[in-house]
Amino acid sequence: MSDRTGQPRHQQQMSAKALCECRRGAISYDSSDQTALYIRMLDVRVRSRVGFDPEGKGSYSYLCIDFRTLHSYSDSSLIPGPGFSSAGPVSGRRLRRLLSFQRYLHSSRLLRGTPHLNPLHILDEDYTGQAKCMLERVATWNFDIFLYDRLTNGNSLVTLTFHLLNQYGLLELFQLDMVKLWRFLVMVQEDYHSLNPYHNAVHAADVTQAMYCYLREPKLAKSLTSCDILLGLLAAATHDLDHPGVNQPFLIKTNHYLAKLYRNSSVLENHHWRSAVGLLRETSLFSHLPAEDGLKMEHQLGSLILATDISRQNEYLGKFRTHLDQDDLYLSNASHRHFILQMALKCADICNPCRPWELSKQWSEKVTEEFFHQGDIEKKHRLEVSPLCDSQSNSMANIQIGFMTYVVEPLFAEWGRFSDTRLSQTMLGHLGLNKASWGGLVQQEGSSSPEVLEPSSPAFFTMSTPAVTESEPESASAAEPIAVTTATATGETNYKEIPQGSKES
Repeated sequence: MSDRTGQPRHQQQMSAKALCECRRGAISYDSSDQTALYIRMLDVRVRSRVGFDPEGKGSYSYLCIDFRTLHSYSDSSLIPGPGFSSAGPVSGRRLRRLLSFQRYLHSSRLLRGTPHLNPLHILDEDYTGQAKCMLERVATWNFDIFLYDRLTNGNSLVTLTFHLLNQYGLLELFQLDMVKLWRFLVMVQEDYHSLNPYHNAVHAADVTQAMYCYLREPKLAKSLTSCDILLGLLAAATHDLDHPGVNQPFLIKTNHYLAKLYRNSSVLENHHWRSAVGLLRETSLFSHLPAEDGLKMEHQLGSLILATDISRQNEYLGKFRTHLDQDDLYLSNASHRHFILQMALKCADICNPCRPWELSKQWSEKVTEEFFHQGDIEKKHRLEVSPLCDSQSNSMANIQIGFMTYVVEPLFAEWGRFSDTRLSQTMLGHLGLNKASWGGLVQQEGSSSPEVLEPSSPAFFTMSTPAVTESEPESASAAEPIAVTTATATGETNYKEIPQGSKES
């Protein structure tokens, strides 16, 4: 017999362990592809059983799971376990085919079917004339990603990344199926949380555009291979995939399953990478490549994404500075090229203070809003407020000045040494002007000299425990999710503000 999903019931009798190995948009390396595919096809929706309101209108609706009921699935008929036969069938209403939760909520018209046309015709359907004109200036540093996102009706990440890959001729060179690529990019865009003020698809599109600017720099343009360029653009597009809008310490102190899964080490970065790999496999984008080549590309993609962990900033910066001092960076060497790609992605990820003031200020407002919202949640539930997240003891101007002084300036100064070009000078110029502008705002507010944080402060550099090295990324199955429960200090639950513990957060 089959239920409303069309799947024979015996195919739904997968083990609970297999379910634990699957996360939204990500597949464990220790899971067989067949098992992972079954999990994705069934895609059991656990949220409706733990108080999630898909129609909720409040902000941060994804922060809504009660930790006290999170791990009670083993006794529920919702998720089949070893005793599935006695638990009864899974309701068809709780199954969604091939859609992660984020994509189910924010499914785009682009996902309903892609016409079999050539890339330029697809672009013509989705761009307005103004958006096309903007793409002609995509290599300029003052590119307004906010305007471009509006012109593309919120599809900036899909359309910009597709355009750049097509412009480099990578679809033809790697024989990428156009429909698979488009579907992959749509899934990537929809797996970013649109309700995040900062860590959303527009940020990913902005980082991808910045990465493109760096790839065009003379030293890189004449040295990078097509594979380097493909990996660089894909890493930029997916580097914050499925970001929950809270930082790693928050996940650790709330006993989030991701913190357990990755043993408190580069938790978010590992999740972004695994989520990207899951979508690559789901769409079979690289299925035509030899298996060894596909695995190598997945590994290198992870190495790039893991490099964005801010807690490893000094490690990468020190290595970069040493190479420059010794003048021993040889871009004919594949490992050296990969290291430069890591540094380029790190620069692209935090380049907002180096943009023109009109753009930089908007990003500053968005990231501060996200910080302060996390702080409000922590206060409400009597958790220790994370650094930079307390709106009463921090101001946007002070946060930005500290971030520029101790994180951005040292990195871009070394990048300027490596690539002493007009773009580097432009970025450093904007950085100086923006820092002065924030300083002026501090003075206008009647504050004393800004309370910038020392480099050793956990606010900027100790946001997580040391990450695994890029040469040996930690396996997603190294630590099975551990059942934990957390109750608020008051014993009350607010489904609109408690952070998710669901595996599809």
